[in-house]
Parts: sequence; structure tokens; C-alpha cells
Amino acid sequence: MSVLTLRLAGPLQSWGATARFARRTTESAPTKSGVIGLLAAAAGVDRQDEDGLRPLAALRFGVRIDQPGTRIRDFHSAHHGDTGKSMPLSERFYLADAVFVAAVEGERPLLDRLHAALRDPVHTPFLGRRSCPPAHPVELRVREDADLHRALATEPWQAAPWYRRRHREATVRLDVLRETSGGAEGEPGDVQRDQPLSFSPAQRRHALRTVVTTTVDVPHPGAAPPHDPFDALETESP
Repeated sequence: MSVLTLRLAGPLQSWGATARFARRTTESAPTKSGVIGLLAAAAGVDRQDEDGLRPLAALRFGVRIDQPGTRIRDFHSAHHGDTGKSMPLSERFYLADAVFVAAVEGERPLLDRLHAALRDPVHTPFLGRRSCPPAHPVELRVREDADLHRALATEPWQAAPWYRRRHREATVRLDVLRETSGGAEGEPGDVQRDQPLSFSPAQRRHALRTVVTTTVDVPHPGAAPPHDPFDALETESP
């Protein structure tokens, strides 16, 4: 198997697993449905094309939280164009200044096609909502003969420079949310309804999947060397 890694960073992101009436929340990390939707849009897979979606949805998904960001709330209003009638005021939640490394695991030919599509997308990628464009190119690389755990454990830390300066340790511990293989890994997990089955506006459908949360230690490229105050003292020879 191979792994395609993505850097998801922008001023705002919003990854909603559910939307209830006038309240639209966001998860603390990208959902599989949101990232597969981003890949499908870049590859030109139509929302009605369930056959085209199926191989993308079968990819195994994981995400690493490199910079958790801040959850913020916005109020949204709208009006009917013809009548001018006001729609109900809605609450929308976002993650500000967050950075994630997302990864999908699958066969190399499919991942190569998706990597090429991200470099020349049919539809512009966005981070959960159309109002949330990425701040940088999304694609990182395709790793051959890798798995989700290894890819997310070895990908360099992608946090912003200002955020890195807050950390002085030689390594940083990052949370990883990783999809299991049908619960066969023997790890306790949480169930999340974000396995995409259809993106059709008339009938969006999602199934359940199992997610395990672990941590990885990643090197801090800008960490200062350890300081020993006794290094300043010269040792006298006997």
C-alpha cells in the first residue's frame, strides 16, 4: 500500500459531521467525508457519480493535528432573491488558524491520479466549506510502501512558524485520529458517521466507521539545543 499526505491549513476551516437546523458545528479535526469530498472535487467526480466516489471512499483515512486552532462562532443571515424575505439567522462554527496533516492509504495508481488532480484541480479545493480556501497548496507527497501510522508519524511538523516558536522541546507530541480496518487492530475506538456513500444533494448518505486516537512524537526542526548553565564554566586542569 501507499499513502497520499495532504497539508490542510487556512485562516478558517469547518468540518461538520452533522448540521442541525440553524446550527452548523465543526469537528476538531477534518472528517473523512470532507477530505474525500475535496479529493473528488479536484478529480472532477460529479456529486451524482456514486461509482466514481466508491474507490475514493474505500481509501483508509487518518489525520494528525499539527496546530489545533481556535474554535470561533459566526452568525449568518440570508434573504430570498425574489421576495427579499429574510431566512432564519444561523450559527456557524469554524476553526481559525488550524493546521492538519491528512492521509489516505490505498493503491499507488489511484493515489498518483489524486496527487496529479490536486496539482491541477477540476474544482478548487476548500477546507470543509466553500468559504474556507486553503492558504497553501494542499498536496504534500505520495509515500510508497507505507501505511497510515508510519506516514503520519514521520511527516515533518507542518505548524506555522509563529506556533512553533511557542514550543521549545526537541520533539512535539501530536494527536492522530486513524481509521481502523473493521476493528481488527484490537484498539478501542470511537464511532463516527462520516464514511461517504453519496454526495448527491438530493440524498446525501454517510455510514459509520471506527476511529482510534493515538499520539506520535515528531521532531521540532527549530528547537533550540538544550542549555546547560555549567557549559559556560571552564574546567580547570589538575
